Amino acid sequence: MLDAAPNRPAAGAPMLEIGAHGAPLRVATPSRTATAAVVVLHEIYGLVPAIEAVTAKLAAQGYLCVAPELYHRCARTSARSVAATRPLESSLTAATLGEDLADALGYLADRDIPAASVGLLGFSMGGTIALWAAARMPVGAAVTFYGGGIDAPRWPDVEAGLLSAPRLRAPWFGVYGDRDRAIPVAAVERLRAAAEQAPVVTAISRYPQAGHAFATDPASRSYRSDAARDAWARALGWFDAHLR
Repeated sequence: MLDAAPNRPAAGAPMLEIGAHGAPLRVATPSRTATAAVVVLHEIYGLVPAIEAVTAKLAAQGYLCVAPELYHRCARTSARSVAATRPLESSLTAATLGEDLADALGYLADRDIPAASVGLLGFSMGGTIALWAAARMPVGAAVTFYGGGIDAPRWPDVEAGLLSAPRLRAPWFGVYGDRDRAIPVAAVERLRAAAEQAPVVTAISRYPQAGHAFATDPASRSYRSDAARDAWARALGWFDAHLR
């Protein structure tokens, strides 16, 4: 069972819930009754304000949004460098990810959102997890923004994207920038070919002038407004088509 909900904030403003396995869940609730939902999976830095803003943005589109804090088993850190957050990333396992995703999906099920109306949306590290989870869990759709781990796994017990892609159980859409130094275009195209083998519809959009994290945080130097607007429009269209 979930803990009792705190006083409800304004529509779209994230509030905190605790899942059955202990995962803190940032929840953004739309102003009208939601019939579909999105689980937002954070980047390597954790559940930072830019990710919470994503939940509010989706709530404004009518989706009930849940963002689990995947690092809740570790001591919290405010570090913003990739090197400082590597130990947190390395602490994740298939089992802990499964528990935290189950907490998010359980929260939504308790609110009468069927699995077929739940989408997964992940950024960078979270994008890797979204692809992996969409090959294993009963969800309605998934979107990955620049998720790595395509050729080789990011975690020993979480298979690489090329192995998950042909087994996708939900429609999947991938977003990648051609200037991403961590994810070569050739790897993205291998992922596209692997995903096309899945028994569900899949698609990938590439942005020639964009690098990594080009659509997550408008305040960052990596943000590319034109590409971000197009990618967001396509991602929302994907969820609208497959979840509602």
